[in-house]
Amino acid sequence: MRFPLYIAWRYLLAKKTHNAINIITLVSMIGVGVGTMALVVILSVTNGLEKLIISQFNAFHADIEITPSTGKTFQLSNFPLEDLHTVPGVLHTSSVLEESGMIRYRERQHLVKLRGVDSIYHKVTGIDTLIVEGIYELKKNDRNFILPGNGVASIINASIHDLLHPIEIFIPTRGRTAGLTAAQAFRSSSNHASGIWAVQAEMDSEYVLLPLRLMRRLLEYDDEVSSIVIAVEDGKRISTIQRRIQEVTGPGYIIRNRMQQQDFLYKVMRSEKWAIFFILSFILMIAAFNIVGSLTMLVLEKRKDIAVLRSMGASRKLIERIFLLEGILISMGGALGGILLGGLVSWLQMKYGIIVIQAEGSFIIDAYPVVVKAFDLILVAFTVFCIGLLASLLPLKNMWKGMDKAPV
Repeated sequence: MRFPLYIAWRYLLAKKTHNAINIITLVSMIGVGVGTMALVVILSVTNGLEKLIISQFNAFHADIEITPSTGKTFQLSNFPLEDLHTVPGVLHTSSVLEESGMIRYRERQHLVKLRGVDSIYHKVTGIDTLIVEGIYELKKNDRNFILPGNGVASIINASIHDLLHPIEIFIPTRGRTAGLTAAQAFRSSSNHASGIWAVQAEMDSEYVLLPLRLMRRLLEYDDEVSSIVIAVEDGKRISTIQRRIQEVTGPGYIIRNRMQQQDFLYKVMRSEKWAIFFILSFILMIAAFNIVGSLTMLVLEKRKDIAVLRSMGASRKLIERIFLLEGILISMGGALGGILLGGLVSWLQMKYGIIVIQAEGSFIIDAYPVVVKAFDLILVAFTVFCIGLLASLLPLKNMWKGMDKAPV
């Protein structure tokens, strides 16, 4: 292997008789390098956006969620809550009661999901860090407050500073509603908003947080909850804790981690990343086929060298290996330059935020986020190697046509 590699390296660096071969070889390396750089940069930006979105959703969804396998709610008195706290790694637990309803502010109304939460819900999820206006406060003495999402507040044009007009909550009365008047068909409550939170547009336009005690009163429940959410200690394996919790609760409950709670979101982000990867890989493949032209012209120029090598006893396989390594050196040279340049561009974006988000409106970030992963760099390098190998194999099929085929 050392001899073919040595010859291939000399062919790569040596000046050719026809200057066009040098130009085509340089164009091939630049094309591979630009394609590789684009792969590294765009995959890094995709990672950054994915991390940003997940971090926002993680502040709304807990590490682990427990829901009943049948029905919408379960009684907390029948749930092994004390045993749950004995599971190593469980930090906090919070009760949640969720139901669909309607809110009204002055003349505007909107259908929402009402989520009743207890006093330590913010410790489990970190929702208090997402407040964009006002404060996180659900109750004060005997007063109940609500926390609409930013989208909900915009739709009904609600203001946390309007003390004269509270936000009205309506939930259909449980049980039979036949023969009831409009006032009797709904249970209602009027409360002021203490703050407004923001996570993601779709979720902000759907959820309203309110105290668990108020939610139970509206639904005429005693100690029912729709889920138990859990915060896990840092550094603990969630999969192990999830398995232990399932053993404690039994088969009557479904235990889901964050990824399982937002399974569709994670699948969409993964699909987008792989779609981008395959599209750019196809473009890179087109750029890499300049190697075919470069090797074909190099074979034509080195016919005398090939004849000399054969007369010295070199086999066809060895000579083919020389030109195969030549093509791989061209592709990997471009790949190395592209990875280094792509890494530099990504680092500059992370450090200085050179490329800003050009759009109207307010965003939680000003520049595109970037996260460089070692796995992506290895995957890009392997992809370029495979493309370069394929492009190098094609000229070898026809390199012996017209040459002396006498046996060595």
